[in-house]
Amino acid sequence: MKVGFHLPDFAGQFKLNYMFAEMLKNRPDFFREGVYIASFYGVFPPALWNGGRPQASRNNYDKTFIKSCLKLFNDRGIPLRFTFTNMMLEKKHLSDERCNMVLAMANNGLNEAIVASPVLEDYIRRNYPKYKLTSSTCKRITDPEKLTEELNKDYYLVVVDYDLNNKFDILEKLPHKEKCEFLINACCTPNCKRRLDHYKAIGRQQIAYCEHIKKYPNLPFDLKKYDLEDFSDCPYGKRGIFDIRELSTHISPDDIWNKYVPMGFSQFKIEGRTANTLNILETYMYYMIRPECRDEARFTLLRSLENTGALIFK
Repeated sequence: MKVGFHLPDFAGQFKLNYMFAEMLKNRPDFFREGVYIASFYGVFPPALWNGGRPQASRNNYDKTFIKSCLKLFNDRGIPLRFTFTNMMLEKKHLSDERCNMVLAMANNGLNEAIVASPVLEDYIRRNYPKYKLTSSTCKRITDPEKLTEELNKDYYLVVVDYDLNNKFDILEKLPHKEKCEFLINACCTPNCKRRLDHYKAIGRQQIAYCEHIKKYPNLPFDLKKYDLEDFSDCPYGKRGIFDIRELSTHISPDDIWNKYVPMGFSQFKIEGRTANTLNILETYMYYMIRPECRDEARFTLLRSLENTGALIFK
């Protein structure tokens, strides 16, 4: 069985992800059995529709970069999957010029979108029907019956709430296991009571930031001026690949190949849009590279990054 991995931040981690895709192409012997890149996910900031964990990015990617990024990954058969999971969107936000521009540029039948807002989901289905849609973990569907209902809907994939990770009594009863996607390295504490509020707060920040830069492009954005809740002090987001292994939501590589794949699950998501480059690189090594090849693969990837001038980790 093929084992698909959805990897973070096609824009912010462009060089790392491009070099990693090249390593998979040129050195498949480094990789665990069946590994392929199912998508690179993220957005081209600023993106009003963006959601999930990352705060509003101050980067601004132009059309030239967007075209290049799309071409380089799509030419390798790898979809870009847009994290359009802002839960706080209203109908007035659907006309956002930049997000519509990106969807139009990438509207080739290969690229995808992750959704959480019914308003935006309906809009994309009507106006951009070529996109495969994934139901986001931001929805916080932890009830097994409701998750079953979600899996029976017209989604390409459904990202299972990671509080259900490793609860095999529930997972074995799920239908459409081929549509289930698991976030395997979550940094958030299990059963966090603030997680949904965090997602909503980030959504409000995205909207406020995008509206701010339209009105005041030369003035800094300040959360306090907009009376927005700030989750930047959340300690969980600073956890790295070695910190999260003791969490009950953690799925190890052995779990993937020895438990999940035999059950019929084949789609796995690596979190990392708020992580630094070194942490993401090490996470890729941990999950997708054969243990006996990790040192050589790590060195090969680092040397490739050095040759591109990308060894200054953000």
